[in-house]
Amino acid sequence: MILSVLRILAAVSTLAIGVFALVKPRSIYDFTGLKASGARGITEIRVIFGALFIALGAGTMLLNAYLFLGVVYLSLAVVRGISMYIVDKSTAESSNLISLILELVLGLILVL
Repeated sequence: MILSVLRILAAVSTLAIGVFALVKPRSIYDFTGLKASGARGITEIRVIFGALFIALGAGTMLLNAYLFLGVVYLSLAVVRGISMYIVDKSTAESSNLISLILELVLGLILVL
């Protein structure tokens, strides 16, 4: 029962991140460090962080595809971890570490 509620919260959180990015794309910079230098960049933030996350969250709930969303989050965590610790050596970025932890936690909740 608790795991089911946590899965739904993970999907709703994913959807909420998407809505936030869609409505306030410039705020993404504060957490990710990605800055759009023009209208094209703002559109990309709306699409990737907005529409994609909305579709992932809503689609997960509509299609009962919590395992799929878990695999997505674990994949993000693997790539982020490799990038942080091996390739880019960006472990000093606190938001990067927060994202890694959230991706691992959400991924595990969703695949269990």
